[in-house]
Amino acid sequence: MAKTAAADEGYSAVFLMEGAQVARQMRGAEFGAFLDGYVGLSDLADTDVRAVYLNLAPDLGIRGLVFFRIYFDEEGRADSHWNLPVERLSEIGAKGPDLGAGPIHLVCRSQCPEPAIAGELWDPDMAPGNNHFQSIRRAVESNQLKFQKKKVETPDEDIPVLRAAVRRSSDEMEDAQEAAKQRIRLARMIREQRLRIKTLQSVHRDAMSDVQRVHRHEIQTLRNELQTQEEKLERQRLSNEQLKVRLAERNEQYLDLQQKLGDVDSDSEAKQEASNAEVVLLREQLERKHRELEARNDKILMLEQERYELANQEPLENSIMAELKAQNVFLVAYHPGIGHITLPYDDITRYFQNPVAYAAEKCDMNEPAYRQWLAHHENPRCQAEVNGEPCGEPLIRISQPAEFRPGIDDRCDAHRE
Repeated sequence: MAKTAAADEGYSAVFLMEGAQVARQMRGAEFGAFLDGYVGLSDLADTDVRAVYLNLAPDLGIRGLVFFRIYFDEEGRADSHWNLPVERLSEIGAKGPDLGAGPIHLVCRSQCPEPAIAGELWDPDMAPGNNHFQSIRRAVESNQLKFQKKKVETPDEDIPVLRAAVRRSSDEMEDAQEAAKQRIRLARMIREQRLRIKTLQSVHRDAMSDVQRVHRHEIQTLRNELQTQEEKLERQRLSNEQLKVRLAERNEQYLDLQQKLGDVDSDSEAKQEASNAEVVLLREQLERKHRELEARNDKILMLEQERYELANQEPLENSIMAELKAQNVFLVAYHPGIGHITLPYDDITRYFQNPVAYAAEKCDMNEPAYRQWLAHHENPRCQAEVNGEPCGEPLIRISQPAEFRPGIDDRCDAHRE
C-alpha cells in the first residue's frame, strides 16, 4: 500500500468492519505498519477481516472507497502476501453513491476495474437504513482519527454569455438549471440502484453457495449415520444367527442326554442323581440362552426402529434442511436422456444416495440398462471385443435411452448380433 497522502492532497484511512458497523479505525500509515509486520492485532488472530480503504479530501469529504479482504494469521499479523493497490483503485474506480462530496470512486466485488482481483474484494450492504455507506460516513464525520479538516475554496465559475445569442428570461434560466439538477439527481439514483442490484445479486450467489455447501455436509452426515446404523444392525443379525446355531446344538445335546438317561438303569440312585443334576444344569443354561436370545431380539428391534426414525426424521428446527422445506425450495439436476429434473424435498436424500438410479427411474429403466446407454451416449463406438480389445468403430449416437438396443446399437455392422 502506498504512503499516506499529504494534507494538501487529502488523507487516507482504513476502517475494519464488523457487520454493518465500523469496529476499528486507523490512518493509512498505521495500516502500513501492520502490513510491514511491525505490530499485530491479537483480537483478530486467524480471522478473515472485511476492511475499507478511504480516500479523503482535505475537508474530509469522501472521494473513494475500496472494500477489500485481508487475513490476519494466528499471531494477529496481517498477511505478508497481501498487495492490493488500494490507493490506485480508489482513484480509478467507477462512480458510486454521493456521500456528501459528489459521487465517490467505488471499488468492490461487483464493481471492480480489474476482474483478476475481484475475489479479494467484498460487496457493501446498500439496504435502506443502517448500511455500510451510512456507517462509514458517520465515522468520518466523527473524525476519531483527528484529521486536520481544511476548508476547500472553490472558485466562482464565470460562465461567458453571448448577449446577442442568449435572450432568455430569468425564469427560463432557473427552470433549465433545475431541470439539469433533476437530471443529475436521477442519473445518480439510477447508478446507485444498479450498484445495489449488483451487490444484492452477489450476496444472493454467496448465500446460495453457503446453503448448498451446508446442505451437502448435512446430507453426508445423515448418510454416514445411516450407514453406521445399518452396519451395527448387520453385526447384530450375524451375532443372532450364531446364537441360534449354538442354541440348536444345545437342544440336540439336551435331547441326546435325555435319550441316554432314559436308557440308564432306574435302580442306580447315584447315576440318577448325577443325571438329574446335569439335566438341571442344562435347563438353566438353556433358559439363560433363551433370555440372551430374547434380549438380542429386543435390541435388534430397537436398532431397526432407530434406523427407520433416522431415515424418516424431520429436519432439525432452524437447520438448512428445515429452511429448504419451509420455503418450498427445489433442487434441479441434469442427467443425459432426461435433461433437467426438479427434485422435491422428499426425494433429495434418495437422489444423493444414488443419482444414476434416480435418473434411470425417471427414464422408466433399470439402473444397469441406463448405465449401458449412458456409456454408449458418452462414447458411441463399437464395444465388440476383437483380440481382447473393443472394436472401437464409430457409431451413430442414440440420444434417447428408451430407443437404445444393447447388442445392436452399440455394435457396428460387422459385429451385430
